[in-house]
Amino acid sequence: MQAVFAQFDEHLFLKLNPPGLPVQLVRFDGCEVEDEVHLKFPFGMQWVSVITKAGQTDKMCYFVDEGRRLPFPLKKWTHQHLVVKETKGTAIVDDIFFQTQYKLLDVFIYPFLWLQFAYRKP
Repeated sequence: MQAVFAQFDEHLFLKLNPPGLPVQLVRFDGCEVEDEVHLKFPFGMQWVSVITKAGQTDKMCYFVDEGRRLPFPLKKWTHQHLVVKETKGTAIVDDIFFQTQYKLLDVFIYPFLWLQFAYRKP
């Protein structure tokens, strides 16, 4: 579990982005509380997330990033990264909460976010 968690770095972050996604990693501090991640998208859109929680128990390691500056149309973003010890290995769980200005837009955006994170599954 700790060995998997230790691999959460900027190289893994870049590797997990789907091909063709026009995102530039500007800053990656790490996975500890108050660390920041800054992304730049086309048309001047930016994303800034701050790690607000991090910790470890006997059964999991985790950190939570919260969006501080989000690209349109996102209004809120919380992403909990869990590395969970299992009987025969380790599981990585992404628990995400997001919100836009409109519930209907949330429903529309959900499949695109699901696909982006499904790409990471292998």
